[in-house]
Amino acid sequence: MNYRLLLPVLLFLMFGCQPASQDQTSGSESTKYEDLVNLFQEWRSFEKPPLLEGAPDYSAATFARRRPAFEQLRQRLMVMNDTSWPVAQQVDWNIVRAEMNGYDFNDRILQPWVRDPAFYKSVWMERSDVPAHEGPTHHAITELWTYVFPLTTEEKERLIHDLQVIPPLNKQAMQNLSGNAKDLWVTGIRDIRTQAADLQTILGLPGVAGDDELVTAIQNANTSTLELVSWLEGEAPMKNGPSGIGKENYTWYQQNVHLVPLTWNDEVILLKLELARAWSALKLEEHRNRDLPQLQAVNSPEAYDSLAEQGVRSLIDFLEKEDIVTVKDYFEPAIREHLGSFVPAEERNFFLITAHHDPRPLFSHFYHWFELARMDTEPHPSVIRRGPLLYNIFDSRNEGTATAVEELFMQAGLYDDSPRTREIVYIMIAQRAARGLGSLYAQANEMTMEEAGGIHSEYTPRGWMKTEKELRIFEQHLYLRQPGYGTSYITGKYLLENTLAQFARKQEAIGEPFQLKDFFDRLNAIGNIPIWLGSWEMTGDRTDVNQLLNGNQNETIPLK
Repeated sequence: MNYRLLLPVLLFLMFGCQPASQDQTSGSESTKYEDLVNLFQEWRSFEKPPLLEGAPDYSAATFARRRPAFEQLRQRLMVMNDTSWPVAQQVDWNIVRAEMNGYDFNDRILQPWVRDPAFYKSVWMERSDVPAHEGPTHHAITELWTYVFPLTTEEKERLIHDLQVIPPLNKQAMQNLSGNAKDLWVTGIRDIRTQAADLQTILGLPGVAGDDELVTAIQNANTSTLELVSWLEGEAPMKNGPSGIGKENYTWYQQNVHLVPLTWNDEVILLKLELARAWSALKLEEHRNRDLPQLQAVNSPEAYDSLAEQGVRSLIDFLEKEDIVTVKDYFEPAIREHLGSFVPAEERNFFLITAHHDPRPLFSHFYHWFELARMDTEPHPSVIRRGPLLYNIFDSRNEGTATAVEELFMQAGLYDDSPRTREIVYIMIAQRAARGLGSLYAQANEMTMEEAGGIHSEYTPRGWMKTEKELRIFEQHLYLRQPGYGTSYITGKYLLENTLAQFARKQEAIGEPFQLKDFFDRLNAIGNIPIWLGSWEMTGDRTDVNQLLNGNQNETIPLK
């Protein structure tokens, strides 16, 4: 490891940001925040592609035809003068800019509709635990989890309309998918094949089999899906190209779209540091606990239910009694929907292994569900932050927070009653650092997806990633599809810890006591935006971000 590179990472004095007014081009300026809101709404309307035979149109000709309209929208954003706006409104300007950068990057570089068969997955059986589905998705997906069976007449019509998108979209996929990304192609076939199985599952839901119109729509979608699978399998032997976007593109994307102030190299260093720290901390915990009995995994449904009940009560009581965060009425119901159930030992993946020993580390990560419940019940006053940000731009905030609180809650005392549970926390950090490190090498095209999965598996303690390969394939495939997602757990954790430190220093400088509840309540109120922007808004200090939002505008490199 090159320790000379460590200093800028730890001090966080890297990329910075210029005020939006210094980023402007010539043209008519606007100084009204209301104009930004109106532009945002126009932008979101534009971002949805037109329809082709009833499905979103992702053809190259349509993207080329729409490019001038996009450039006009971006020009209107860039000539806005936000220097007199409150910080929160300046943050909103930068969110819109990041989304537009995401559209530009997807159009020119990532092109999931060309390179990534999984982009055409339409049926989603469950809600994501982050604001939107992880990874690139098309604009007309079927969210089956939003339906209650048996269906009302109105809901039946909605589902039929959803399903009728699938055949023309799959037909389009066989025209648009001309990329040569081998790992994305081969692994993406699994997603489409899974869709066929999910459609068969829908046929067995209450009230479906007896409705001829609904059955026909499902069967048509299933036939089309199987045809796409067959076509993808036929094309697969000819695919031999890399799937990563390369180091330069990765860095540009992180800094200009996801607003993570790190380069590819910086992230490698950071994840190596976290991996080493997690392993060494784990061994110190094991040494300290050497005279204590090992945690034993529960071995029956009744034992798991009892353990999960104890875990959720312990977590909620801890958050409230220890003044960690303001516990809202929706916290406990939100997490109770996801307590899980007993799984036999031979079928457990990494996270299920941890949960069957003590589910509280995983339940801490389920801070996700508190955040989604807040989005549902307490919409953010800013329309720009009210819904999910596009292109998974929320990853450093949501995945970073969920990962950070696992250790923060531990350090605040959650496991004082169970010292061995601390070991699980460090195992989980090591797993996330290892899988993220593998994903970085895959994005740089220095490793195949399978080789990246080897790091993921080999560097997770106790062999807990070797018990069930499907999780490893799922995770590495997602991180190859969505650059930066695999590292966001650790980079976001780091950025959140840095924000906490900045916030605490500010409180100390003005003679105010630091209160953890105040920090988390302010973090929650800011919404699901990149944590680096959240840091600026929470502290009012943009010194560390002075170059990020405008200082890294090198051109991306088209993929071949």
